[in-house]
Amino acid sequence: MPADPPHRAGTSQRSTKSQPPSGSGASAIEVRRSARRRRTVSAYREGDRTVVLIPARMSEAEEQRWVNVMLDKLAAQESRRTLGDAELAERARRLSEQYLDGRARPASVRWVTNQNTRWGSCTPSEGSIRLSHRLQGMPEYVVDYVLVHELAHLLVPGHGPRFWDLLEAYPRTERARGYLEGVVAADRLPRVPGTRGEGQAK
Repeated sequence: MPADPPHRAGTSQRSTKSQPPSGSGASAIEVRRSARRRRTVSAYREGDRTVVLIPARMSEAEEQRWVNVMLDKLAAQESRRTLGDAELAERARRLSEQYLDGRARPASVRWVTNQNTRWGSCTPSEGSIRLSHRLQGMPEYVVDYVLVHELAHLLVPGHGPRFWDLLEAYPRTERARGYLEGVVAADRLPRVPGTRGEGQAK
């Protein structure tokens, strides 16, 4: 995401630093507030830091929400390279070993383009897992969540308590679910014109 021009004299600006959420890929976050910035939010990597630029009027709650949004956008941009089916299958195998004691062993894992109303599907009788192509380019932890979700279905077909007990082993379940829910919600809203790498603050 593009950096803004260097700060000029006369612009009130305040920086705060914090530790990033788990899985953000950065060792530190620096939030820079500017009175000149009215509605847009942007972010970029600066060495091992992530710099998030926000309007000065934002509340702390809005700041945290937008930091999370922009971290996800950066992560998605940085993972644009699409995994092939073979890589996806290997990833599923590693996730099964890590979170499901290796008990879920899919016969096939592949991308498909005909799933537009769900993120993934599983056919336990065939041992097959299919992921929607819409996940391509999303943060890795989101793709991993969907993989773990479908792997768990190889062990428990439905969505009962046993299924969710299995999924609790994946530590980013709630964050990934929140991300996907945000994508669904955004798809239902009118598109807001904006600059690449920027979000509109409201």
